[in-house]
Amino acid sequence: MSAEPPSKTNSRARVREALVSAARELTVKHGWERVRMADVAQTAGVSRQTLYNEFDSRTGLAEALAVREIQTFVSGVRLHLSAHGTDPRAAAYAAIRFALEDADRNPLVRAILTSGRGGADELLPYLTTRSDIVLDAAGAVIREWAAEHLPQVTAPVVDVAADVVVRLTVSHIVLPRLPAAETADVLADVFVRLLT
Repeated sequence: MSAEPPSKTNSRARVREALVSAARELTVKHGWERVRMADVAQTAGVSRQTLYNEFDSRTGLAEALAVREIQTFVSGVRLHLSAHGTDPRAAAYAAIRFALEDADRNPLVRAILTSGRGGADELLPYLTTRSDIVLDAAGAVIREWAAEHLPQVTAPVVDVAADVVVRLTVSHIVLPRLPAAETADVLADVFVRLLT
């Protein structure tokens, strides 16, 4: 059995990306609960059958949308951690503050939180009960950074610190209590204490 030719693979990736972008656009405008699969297909300029060939259900599309947004978000976290090298406090503060501020100004996150508070929403669990995608992706970036910049800290210690700080950061994204700078300050201290 031969693999798909590169041109077909690239075309399929472009279609998939267009569908996820259309879903994001419609979710920001109307809230996920009002997004219909037919509207996503129309916005992306493809048939409904093409949409269902890529995502067999609305849940599959929701997951793809969440995964893409998380990957973009985690790339920013990686940049902020790396910018501070071996200073765990400064790195944690910068990454956490970025995460909080980026989530606050991100129209998709706002749409998810707003619609989620008003009723059932398939996207809200990616920040709450199904946050394993966020935890895994952000935790991997923290472990990668620590392995390079803090080789003296054991992997199990880094794992616990990463898990705790990511969970707390997500919690503050969902239910913010203080300005981002203050929250980042507190959580950076927690992260450093967990590493020692």
